[in-house]
Amino acid sequence: MDFPEDSFTYALSSNQAWAGYKAHQNPDFFPRLATGQSPEILWLGCSDSRCPETTILGLQPGDVFVHRNIANIISPTDINTSAVIEYAVDQLKVKHVVLCGHSACGGAAAALGDMRVGGVLDTWLTPLKAIRNANKDELMAIRDEKARAIRIAELNVEAGVKVLMANMTIHEAIRDRGLQVHGILFDIGSGRIQDLGFGTDKRSHKHGFSENDAEVVRGNHGMLVFRNNGASMQIQ
Repeated sequence: MDFPEDSFTYALSSNQAWAGYKAHQNPDFFPRLATGQSPEILWLGCSDSRCPETTILGLQPGDVFVHRNIANIISPTDINTSAVIEYAVDQLKVKHVVLCGHSACGGAAAALGDMRVGGVLDTWLTPLKAIRNANKDELMAIRDEKARAIRIAELNVEAGVKVLMANMTIHEAIRDRGLQVHGILFDIGSGRIQDLGFGTDKRSHKHGFSENDAEVVRGNHGMLVFRNNGASMQIQ
């Protein structure tokens, strides 16, 4: 995006316009937000600037509790991710934990290569490199580089969901109150989300993205519906 002036100055000006519009549209919006939060969704995603969760879902501030990192890697030893999960699941009592990968992921591309990225990034991407090595034959059989990157992104989500399902906080919430865990893929080129069928709602899925795999239905401010073989899950 090209900014007409310094990007930070532009962002501050844009914030003023947005806040004024929201307050005019709904005078109770910000006072209500200030009283607390009760999101139903914990979103675990990639830090990529093209993947803003609330925008993607068509939802509003207060609807989604968020943790993002490079390549949406879920590590059982990452205290940062663990703290977010514990707070969202134990304290906020979210109903859905969503792990989202995406197409055109720089981390996925780096993991598929043999060159060093440099610094701490090489260490951080080690789990993704391990996924590449464990699935090397399948990945190398995919001739199209974009399709190969999407496939490792899917495998990364699958591995991350397995870690989430083994997390005791999540495990107990699934058992005690029906918490749902979902693995999804966001296609930047179309803006569509595909439910990969990993987690508490295990379903077979085909590799690669199809526009028919997911549908967004608009409600008061947004409602996301995953559809696959007649099944559906609503976040509203």
